[in-house]
Amino acid sequence: MPEVSTSTSTRPMDTLKERYEDVKRRVESAALSAGRRAEDVLIVAVTKYASPEQIRELIEMGHADFGENRVQQLTRRVAAVEEFLERHKTMTPSRPVSLPPKVRWHMIGHLQRNKVKKALELTTLIHTVDTLRLAEEIQECALRREAPVDVLMQVNASFERQKSGVAMPAATHLAEQIDSMVHLRLRGLMTMAPLTDDREAIRGAFERCADCFGEIRKQGIGGKAFNILSMGMTSDFEIAIECGANLVRIGTAIFGDRQHLDPDPDRPDGEPDED
Repeated sequence: MPEVSTSTSTRPMDTLKERYEDVKRRVESAALSAGRRAEDVLIVAVTKYASPEQIRELIEMGHADFGENRVQQLTRRVAAVEEFLERHKTMTPSRPVSLPPKVRWHMIGHLQRNKVKKALELTTLIHTVDTLRLAEEIQECALRREAPVDVLMQVNASFERQKSGVAMPAATHLAEQIDSMVHLRLRGLMTMAPLTDDREAIRGAFERCADCFGEIRKQGIGGKAFNILSMGMTSDFEIAIECGANLVRIGTAIFGDRQHLDPDPDRPDGEPDED
């Protein structure tokens, strides 16, 4: 299989549009190398260190899917974007824009049970269900919803103790439990690769998650809705696509290196970064 570049460097003079187009080209190249189509891979733009202006600009380019790590920040992001879209209806754009029909938000960080209700109000897909207790809390909060909540089960395919995610041997059992909940719809799996430059270690984690995804799907758990494999970030998304990912979570390669941005002073630290 041909090697693909995993460089994450961005020149300070690069524009957001240039970086975004470059990411799309790299996704297309990785998909073609794996015998797949670029349009079969969804890019979720991770806004953790993005500025509000960058988010608005990306939306004006037609991008629809965004991910946030923490509910508090997600709340602010969603409110700002909704206000922007409302104002856009009455504006005469100074440049050509291509607004998406709808902006979709993904919860991609660790979700505390006391913040589930708010997360459900704001998101299209929760990527990080990794315990039965969290699944039960989502089920309880979703009782009055007309449609089930779409979730991914996070698995720890790198075997790192500090990482969230259900242990691989327990993944199928938890998937069965989630699938039995009326108000949840198990859409697939999510994982994070180990933080290392060892490409084979990264590939190994993605391949294990892909194998787990295939086994759960083979057993019919989740039915036809079980079709999302969320793997890969800025430093490793091309390897993830080669291993079968159809959703990648990319922040730095789109928005630029975080030291060039002003991170939210209210954002708590102390957990692994999602991109």
